[in-house]
Amino acid sequence: MELFDTATVLTRVLTSGVVMSIEKSDRELPGLERLLTKKTRRSKAVLLNSRTGAIHAALAGQGIGHGDSVALAEPDAETASFLAWLGVRVTSYDEPAAYDYLALDPANADRLGELAAGTTAPALVVDLTGLGFGPAAAVLTDDPKLWARAERLKIFGAYDLRTMWTQEEADADLVPGVQFNYRLSPLVAACVRMALTQAAQNQTAQARTARTQTVQTRPAAISGANQS
Repeated sequence: MELFDTATVLTRVLTSGVVMSIEKSDRELPGLERLLTKKTRRSKAVLLNSRTGAIHAALAGQGIGHGDSVALAEPDAETASFLAWLGVRVTSYDEPAAYDYLALDPANADRLGELAAGTTAPALVVDLTGLGFGPAAAVLTDDPKLWARAERLKIFGAYDLRTMWTQEEADADLVPGVQFNYRLSPLVAACVRMALTQAAQNQTAQARTARTQTVQTRPAAISGANQS
């Protein structure tokens, strides 16, 4: 994303006066959620402030925790270390994976929909850190229970963003045993959304240019054939 665009986005968020994820009037986080669900064709999105937070949410959303075992494609060293800290063992690579994983950067951001189409696990973890705006990630799912548990995990576990203002417990069964703060900043969400939007616009522009060039070269080829 160009520096001018980044400055424009940051100015918009800062002047709105809404810079925390617990603000009821925030529009940046819901905007990124809508974009991600549209791109991945998953019905629910959970935004988090780190890749490990998203992995934790993807597992906790399925009720997987300390002492449990999961099936995953070979995790990298960092993921393996985090899973060990959670007390989760990776015991099989042959069974269906607990979650699928995608890491986005400027080179592949325009292919999110294509990459997500090949995923089949109950949860899709999308690492957004590579887009350059700080640690950020998301969990995409079609499972409403997984989504609800993951949402609860990221905000200290006591209340969700919809009930914390009234201090009324919406669903006691969803309260995790350990509380975490995995909430994503609206500032980061706004920049990530702009980066993904621009990646899609660039892809469309490149496709349009390619079609135009193809059309322009056809008459020359036909003319040459007639002259011969």
